Amino acid sequence: MPLPIDSKTSWSKWHEKLHKSLKHKSNLLPPGSTLLLSISGGQDSMALLKLILDLQRIYEWKIHVWHGDHGWHNKSKQICQELKLWCENNQISFVCSKTVKQKVSTENQAREWRYQSLINQARSITKENPSLACHYVLTGHTGSDKAETFIMNLARGSSLGGLSSLKECRTLEDKIKLIRPMLNFSREETLKICQELAIPIWIDPSNESSKFTRNRVRKEILPVLENLHPGSTIRIAKLSARLSHLNNDQNQLTKLAIEAIREKQGLNRNKIASLSLSARAIVFAKWFQEQKAPVLSSNQLQELSQKVAHTKPPGSINLSENWQIKWDKNLIKLNNDQKLDNG
Repeated sequence: MPLPIDSKTSWSKWHEKLHKSLKHKSNLLPPGSTLLLSISGGQDSMALLKLILDLQRIYEWKIHVWHGDHGWHNKSKQICQELKLWCENNQISFVCSKTVKQKVSTENQAREWRYQSLINQARSITKENPSLACHYVLTGHTGSDKAETFIMNLARGSSLGGLSSLKECRTLEDKIKLIRPMLNFSREETLKICQELAIPIWIDPSNESSKFTRNRVRKEILPVLENLHPGSTIRIAKLSARLSHLNNDQNQLTKLAIEAIREKQGLNRNKIASLSLSARAIVFAKWFQEQKAPVLSSNQLQELSQKVAHTKPPGSINLSENWQIKWDKNLIKLNNDQKLDNG
């Protein structure tokens, strides 16, 4: 049976690292907030739980733990029971949501189920005590997870936004934010935290299965990169973070560009045609997003960008969901026939 937290554990460099990060980003987890921690029992989430618990005396958080039992292996029920007992022994609020393998057989399905369950639990905490509303859901994602996601999205040919995914903070639902405080830690560091601070770890057998893409990247690709270039995992994670900032800057500049070329009924064709092909594609992608039009692939955006060049004739392209983009000599218009019909 895992041992309880040693309340006499001294302040470590790991506490200092997270504390320094939180002080630098004062709005990430404000003092006095109610936090819902997603805890699998693995080294990353248990390291998160330990550090958050120890920093509680400084930040005065109200802490709740949520655990998801996916039913993927025959030890899942045992892990849930032991983790629950451990939390109870340490006077930590604990709840477990359960599902079955038939409903969450893929990584994406499991992820969607976890986040929806966390949203539901955050709502429940808020409903039970509105004065201590739960607006923050925490996960133990590390820089290693960020590097894995970057590599997978790079292989898929993702956009700049995809390469900069797994952000430190994003909105799950109105007033509920997903926070990943451990992105500046590596998986090697979370293991050291658990070892040095005597934190129990529950090993999930499904993390060893080669049928999951992330596990193969973790077990087969990152070790090779680390062997060739030690420290590459964190450098890749930092590159992803820089791309996230670049993506945000690009979005802001694109909004300004759209305003500069916007006409009453669409976009000024002459002005957009004066941009490079890649810049046109970026503007079109953002404009479509603003208009809630169907998302175009990179090839479709490239084709559209070429067709609105100065030397090309007027034309149109029918899109999905009754949307159409049409351009004449001076104007580019985006219409939804169904909206017009309903109007």
